[in-house]
Amino acid sequence: MCGILGVVSQAPVNQLIYDGLLLLQHRGQDAAGIATHQGQKFFMHKAKGMVKDVFRTRNMRALPGHVGLGQVRYPTAGNAFSDEEAQPFYVNAPFGLVLVHNGNLTNAAELKAELFSIDHRHINTESDSEVLLNVLAHELEKTTRGLPLAPADVFAAVRGVHRRVRGSYAVVALIAGHGLLAFRDPLAFGPCAWAGRARPGWWPASRWPSKARAISSSATCYLARRCLLTCRADCMRRSVPSSRA
Repeated sequence: MCGILGVVSQAPVNQLIYDGLLLLQHRGQDAAGIATHQGQKFFMHKAKGMVKDVFRTRNMRALPGHVGLGQVRYPTAGNAFSDEEAQPFYVNAPFGLVLVHNGNLTNAAELKAELFSIDHRHINTESDSEVLLNVLAHELEKTTRGLPLAPADVFAAVRGVHRRVRGSYAVVALIAGHGLLAFRDPLAFGPCAWAGRARPGWWPASRWPSKARAISSSATCYLARRCLLTCRADCMRRSVPSSRA
C-alpha cells in the first residue's frame, strides 16, 4: 500500500504536493518523493523516511513548476532498504517519463524478462514500479513511432499496458512537454481519485478508482466521475474509533 498524488495547477505545485503527501502519509512511511516539470526539465527529490524528514526548505525550492507528482512508499515488492527504489521513477524515452505507482504486479518477473529480451529495456532495481514504467514507455513508443503525441495515442498505450500487466495498480505519470496521465488496473483493485479545486487545478490521487484520464500541461482537462469502490485499507482505518477521516 502506497500513496500517490499528481497535481496540475496555474500556480507552483511543490507545496500542494507536499501537503497532499502529508495527508497520504498513513499509506506509506518508508520513503517519499516528488517530481515536477518546468520548461524542458524534470526536477526530483526522493529519499527514505517520512515526508517531513525527506523534504527540507532547500529541497522544496529545487522543485519548480506548475505540474508534478509524488509518492509515499510502503514497500510490498522489491527491496525495502533501497534508496534507489523510492519513487518517482524516471526514464528518458519516449519524451521523458516519470511515474509513481501504488499496487503489486503479479507477473513482474515475466514482464522483466520480456522487457529485456523483446523490448530491449534494462531494469536496474527489484521494484515492480520500474517494470511498469518501462512497459508504459514501450507502449507509448509503439503508438507514436516518431509522430507527435496525441491523446488517442496515450490511451492506446494504456490499453497496451492493460493487456500486458497483471495485478493491482494505480498510476500517475508525467510526460515531459505534454502533461499528466492517471490510470488504474481494469478491475479497479488499485484505488485512484480525481478532484478539482475552486482555483484552477486538478488532482489524481490514491483514494478511489477512476478510468484513465490525461491532462495537458495547460490544465485543459475533463473531470472523471468518482466511483463508489473504496480501498480496503481506508475502510479499515475509518472503522477505528480514533480515526478522524
